[in-house]
Amino acid sequence: MSMPSGPITYASAGVDVEAGDRAVELMKDAVRATHGAQVLGGVGGFAGLFDVSRLLTYTRPLLATSTDGVGTKVAIAQAMDIHDTIGFDLVGMVVDDIVVVGAEPLFMTDYIACGKVVPERIADIVRGIAAGCSVAGTALVGGETAEHPGLLGEHEYDVAGAATGVVEASRVLGPERVREGDVVIGMASSGLHSNGYSLVRRVINQAGWALDRQVSELGRTLGEELLEPTRIYAADCLALARNDAAQVHGFSHVTGGGLAANLARVLPRGLEATVDRSTWELPPIFTLVSQLGSVPLPDLERTLNLGVGMVAIVGEEGADAALRQLNDAGLPSWTMGTVGTAGTGSTDGPDYVQGAKGVDGGAGRLLGAYA
Repeated sequence: MSMPSGPITYASAGVDVEAGDRAVELMKDAVRATHGAQVLGGVGGFAGLFDVSRLLTYTRPLLATSTDGVGTKVAIAQAMDIHDTIGFDLVGMVVDDIVVVGAEPLFMTDYIACGKVVPERIADIVRGIAAGCSVAGTALVGGETAEHPGLLGEHEYDVAGAATGVVEASRVLGPERVREGDVVIGMASSGLHSNGYSLVRRVINQAGWALDRQVSELGRTLGEELLEPTRIYAADCLALARNDAAQVHGFSHVTGGGLAANLARVLPRGLEATVDRSTWELPPIFTLVSQLGSVPLPDLERTLNLGVGMVAIVGEEGADAALRQLNDAGLPSWTMGTVGTAGTGSTDGPDYVQGAKGVDGGAGRLLGAYA
């Protein structure tokens, strides 16, 4: 058995504790900027503390929690060496799942695994997370950076996060509130968001397109388009849910699985949401991916958001108020369909989805052609 030529230290094994400390120094101001009076203690503690005394004013407070990552979009950030937006994507993926049930996201934590801690890079990632938390009105109360040499390459990393929110039990949104005749309102996405990048990356790699390629249809480089941050809907959705005139019955966050499948998850069994494709035009990036990779429409629709990042289901009499509020807030929104009795049309084919992700709920149906 060969013996080591010298003493083995943590640093020689590839872990630089001092680099981690420097990263914390670079990011701490951005993290503190998300803290209100409810956050106790400073940055760097073993656990984040959040004062929930105001929950005493609730009749029956329900905690909501969600965790997620950003998928292979990190490969685009790493290839472009731009790291201050991927955290924004992380926040959107997490907090906008919580808001679907009407919960206000209170605080969030993050986890970054990397092959080598480069303080400036880690700080950029966390600054992006903090920026997203500020938009969502959520405190970033803690996180962890783990250096995994030998498992991840020197320039590789992955990010994940979790958030906790609260909602009054009597205000919970979901399938039990949705009724026949409700109106389906679409809210525009900012682009691809953080789903389907394995498909998108395969398409552009097979086509031989470089990330710095100028694309006239996009009005910028391909890489800039692919790195466009996810739109965060939390604040606008919560404001809409608090407006009783809008008659909000439910939300659907359009992520993996696409529009029809995610709509089906928030409908009760026996009802279906019928969506008219002609009510919106596909943003250029989705048309580009479809044409460049000859991607079949059904595959495109169950992988990408196609321009719709969040959906509100509202009472018929509340639709005008809801649309007015969303558009006045600068969030392009439109009526895209209605809720009716399930089983009135064909249940065969890719345009119809009943239940999704283990939820034996309602159905989503897509009709017509895109504008």
